[in-house]
Amino acid sequence: MARSVFYSFDYKGDSHRVQLVSKMGGVAGQRILNTNEWESVEKGGKSAIKKWIDDNMHGKSCVIVLIGRHTANREWVDYEIKKAWEEKRGLLGIYIHGLSDMNGKTTLKGSNPFSGWTVGSSKRAMDQIVPAHDPAGTTSKERYKAIEGKIESWVDKAIEIRKNFTG
Repeated sequence: MARSVFYSFDYKGDSHRVQLVSKMGGVAGQRILNTNEWESVEKGGKSAIKKWIDDNMHGKSCVIVLIGRHTANREWVDYEIKKAWEEKRGLLGIYIHGLSDMNGKTTLKGSNPFSGWTVGSSKRAMDQIVPAHDPAGTTSKERYKAIEGKIESWVDKAIEIRKNFTG
């Protein structure tokens, strides 16, 4: 049975790459909104965006941050990371810069969005706890296959890490 996950990402830069990941199977994520639907949510302001995130993250066992060039330090990605951690959901990152967009282009690798966060009473660095996977391969197709072949085990491991964190 597929794990239920929430995908966190930079919509404007990576929605096509995220669509590719969401269609792999193995994990079941929220429906990725098209541009018009996302713009409609945004028009409602911060409270509407927060509500959409909260509603769509509800019941998910893990949050996967799909890391593109501009994902780190995005307001809503930060909100989703914080919410996932506080609600004890599994949390992991997958770099998607090597996947092609709808024009066949890849992009530069982004920064680790877990850098700069500390967690627990010991104030441990989150990027030392939460994995950020950089899929193997030199082509978009190879990287896609690498993600597809490992996403389920990455999610299971992230859930286990969070469950066992005592920091």
